[in-house]
Amino acid sequence: MERRSRSFYLLAVFFGLFVLFLYGPIVTIGILSFQGPQGGLTFPMNGVSLHWFRDLFEEQAVGDIWGSFRRSFALGLMVMVTTVAVSVLAGLAFRKRFAGATLLFYLSIASLVIPSILISLGVGLIFNQLGFKVHWVTSGFGSQLTWTLPFGLLIMFAVFNRFDKSYEEAARDQGATPWQTFAHVVLPIIAPSLLGVALFGFTLSYDEFARTLLTAGSYNTLPLEIFGMTTNVTTPVIFALGTLTTLFSLLIIGAFFLSVWLLSRQKDRGSDAGKGMV
Repeated sequence: MERRSRSFYLLAVFFGLFVLFLYGPIVTIGILSFQGPQGGLTFPMNGVSLHWFRDLFEEQAVGDIWGSFRRSFALGLMVMVTTVAVSVLAGLAFRKRFAGATLLFYLSIASLVIPSILISLGVGLIFNQLGFKVHWVTSGFGSQLTWTLPFGLLIMFAVFNRFDKSYEEAARDQGATPWQTFAHVVLPIIAPSLLGVALFGFTLSYDEFARTLLTAGSYNTLPLEIFGMTTNVTTPVIFALGTLTTLFSLLIIGAFFLSVWLLSRQKDRGSDAGKGMV
């Protein structure tokens, strides 16, 4: 057997520490959320039970957990749909050269390098100055788009830069209209990438804290509610909430990956059927 070099073991140790640093807190919170009724916020554990998960579904005196979850979920869906739609339209527009395209591109992604709290402060101030109510549906929605849209744009730009235009030309040669070409040729090809943009949009919105802090108004989203709970909750119920929200996030990611896999299988079956007809 080939003898492994010292650098291999150093990299293996470094990677192991990285994984521990990345997932250790999540595992720790998950373990502590299963403590007994007399459990605390630290080890050693005091019994094992589902007490704190049941406590989540009872009326809470510490805040509006499920109301904030519904708001975060609704806001995530709004941001996701808007990010997908705008990213696709922008990707199609940037396929053609036009005056000011480079400047517009850099302006579109400039918000990625601006501190998130400044974005939140700026959006909140603009709404106040214009006399609009600061609310998670309006100002919160706008501030989160400054975070999700640049990622969606970058993904779609990369997708369309690699897109083979011969497919569209073949469709037009067969008499397809521009809309038919987009709906029946372009859209099925870029569908997996659109799912990726949608996943980015939803997950980035769902757990965004800084850009929502000063733009959510009187009603907290889930990240703001959890942050508020850290100042006044002294029981493992906050760990139980963290465990459930993490499982929910993993469920969403798994659903998107399943959708991509199903689309890939459908595409492969379509290709095989086409070859069989030939």
